[in-house]
Amino acid sequence: MIRKTWSIAAALTAAATLAAADPAPAYLDNRSGPAELVRSLYNAITLHQYARAWSYFGARKPVGDYKAFAKGYDRTASVRVKIGKVRSDGAAGSIYATVPVAVEAVGTDGSRRIFSGCYRTRFIEPDIQDPPFRPLFIETGHLARSARTFSEAVPSACTDDAQPIFATGG
Repeated sequence: MIRKTWSIAAALTAAATLAAADPAPAYLDNRSGPAELVRSLYNAITLHQYARAWSYFGARKPVGDYKAFAKGYDRTASVRVKIGKVRSDGAAGSIYATVPVAVEAVGTDGSRRIFSGCYRTRFIEPDIQDPPFRPLFIETGHLARSARTFSEAVPSACTDDAQPIFATGG
């Protein structure tokens, strides 16, 4: 009788654990705005589609080559992103935007790390482009480990070169 009770309890625990697990997110590839682009980047990383994630960056990539970029996520199970207030400005045929973010990275070992930072996106007006067309892309970004909680880690703003600014406490 004890053995049956233990088996049922183990099965219920396993079922509860599986039900609580987050399902894989749906595929998202949206370059219609800066926030959507950054969400798409982290969607690609969560789905382990590193070539797609790499494609969201312009000529200046976050690391020297694609293999190093993909290898940097070897121990990442998933990520989630929280986006702050996007600010945009135009200049000579381009629209630039800064996107403040907090990122929570969940390791394959279950560990959680929080990062704060900013991305700078660029959209070159289609009327002035020659083929091949270049959609909205990430021009640069800066992320750093944060001691803040995920909900508090989004910078209040970003500098023009994508450095995070925090309203209080640094």
